[in-house]
Amino acid sequence: MAEVLVLVDHVDGAVRKPTLELLTLARRIGDPVAVALGAGAEATAAVLGEHGAVRVLTADAAEFAEYLVVPKVDALQAAFDAVGPAAVLLVSSAEGKEIAARLALRVGSGIITDATDVEAGEQGPVATQAAFAASYTTKSRVSRGVPVITVKPNSAPVEPAPAAGALEALAVSFGGTATGTKVTGRTPRESTGRPELTEAAIVVSGGRGVNGAENFPLIEALADSLGAAVGASRAAVDAGWYPHTSQVGQTGKSVSPQLYIASGISGAIQHRAGMQTSKTIVAINKDAEAPIFELVDYGVVGDLFTVVPQLTEEINTRKG
Repeated sequence: MAEVLVLVDHVDGAVRKPTLELLTLARRIGDPVAVALGAGAEATAAVLGEHGAVRVLTADAAEFAEYLVVPKVDALQAAFDAVGPAAVLLVSSAEGKEIAARLALRVGSGIITDATDVEAGEQGPVATQAAFAASYTTKSRVSRGVPVITVKPNSAPVEPAPAAGALEALAVSFGGTATGTKVTGRTPRESTGRPELTEAAIVVSGGRGVNGAENFPLIEALADSLGAAVGASRAAVDAGWYPHTSQVGQTGKSVSPQLYIASGISGAIQHRAGMQTSKTIVAINKDAEAPIFELVDYGVVGDLFTVVPQLTEEINTRKG
């Protein structure tokens, strides 16, 4: 069977969930070969093998930490040349999409970004995407070269599938542009104890109807009861009620969780573009004519200041 390259997203050897989702998709079209780069790369082999990687190609060099993007592109191209894959899959993050674009340009291949599904096709892998602010669903395939595809988090289940996970060293030669952009400093992001927004299985978001930063603890309490991430609409972020890093929408982050709860959000197209691919959508809004109700699976017409605390209490009671 043909091999499929999967670029591993990890932190010091701890593999992040979207990579395990990529391995599930990769197994549909071939044998996954994982590429793990940077500090802790070798430590990823065990978990990658448990989830279907037949081989794990690793490389560690100071360039991966000290310079942006290009060293990883050089390494992924080295893996591409060594393996001759049927496809290359990456997580659809800002970095993942830049690496994918640069690799596709180098190897003369087509690229598909922000896929929500990947399946085998007669003429190569077929990717599903949401287009035009998620108003349409499209199925596409690359017609030139080896498909390079980035996939949104939460697009596939994490499915254990034990494989060899054979650890192999990847020889990498860095090009002249690898050291073009140097990292001059890092500031650790303060942890909230909640899941990463783009990777969370459940997201609870607040909008203009929350009516102030002092009321966002209502949204946070509901999120914490569900083990969810907290999001916010552009209106709430622009008003200074919640950080921009939590903005969901066309100019914020795109999310595709199993459950999305929108509280006090009208459902403007800008917001819908960032969450419309969620598997189940619940809206709480006192305006029965709010556009958000056009796309929800379940809608609650009511005051969020009444509904949200009752919902939080009920969830906590059932958990107890």
